[in-house]
Amino acid sequence: MTRGVKPSTIVAGSSPVQKVPAAPAYLSKEAKAEWRKVAPILVKERKVLTEADLPTLATYCAHVGMVQQAERAINRLGLIMEDGKRNPAYGVLKESSLLLVRCASVLGLTPSDRSRASVMEAADNDDDNPLSVV
Repeated sequence: MTRGVKPSTIVAGSSPVQKVPAAPAYLSKEAKAEWRKVAPILVKERKVLTEADLPTLATYCAHVGMVQQAERAINRLGLIMEDGKRNPAYGVLKESSLLLVRCASVLGLTPSDRSRASVMEAADNDDDNPLSVV
């Protein structure tokens, strides 16, 4: 039985993006709205977004948009189509939801990932270490 890969440490200040970048043009309007909501949090508040993270943020936002579009399609057409088959939007919803959660975790957007990141940051700032060199 193997254990999962240990999540990488988010190090605040490691070449962070200084200014909130514009959302990529290829994103849907729903995805761009999510970008405008999340990017300022990662750039201004947490200061953890780097250039290397931008594709992950774009992927996260794209999947948020896909989930919203799939939900609307399911609400409009129903889960089961007239031919008795499942609405194809359900597959999009399921797959995009899984990928959305993965990207959110990588970006530190889930409660458990935020708590891990803040614990790591607090541990790094521990000045009470008796083994530290004065």
